[in-house]
Amino acid sequence: VQLQASGGGLVQAGGSPRLSCEASGRTFDNYAGAWFRRTPGKKREFVTSISRSGGSTYYADSVKGRFTISRDNAKNTVYLQMNSLKPEDTAVYYCGAAISSTAIPNYWGQGTKVTVSS
Repeated sequence: VQLQASGGGLVQAGGSPRLSCEASGRTFDNYAGAWFRRTPGKKREFVTSISRSGGSTYYADSVKGRFTISRDNAKNTVYLQMNSLKPEDTAVYYCGAAISSTAIPNYWGQGTKVTVSS
């Protein structure tokens, strides 16, 4: 499956962008979806994941209550709604497709950069 992430850019603190991750090659409902992020000098870290049906979601403590993951299987797309952004959310965000919502993704998108200005 190929994943294409989009929606990043320069955002002011407190902003609310939405990232999208569209799958092609195989339907996304064969996989759980996930978002990870990487900040300069740090490892890629888990942000959030969603089960195949969308019925279960998981969040890192750092984004809980501010970010929401969702999916539209008819559009083969997983979304990340980001609210109340902080400068420390600045990172390259990667979407992934995994065999389960608690597994490391087997497939990755190319990453989309989000820069939060204070």
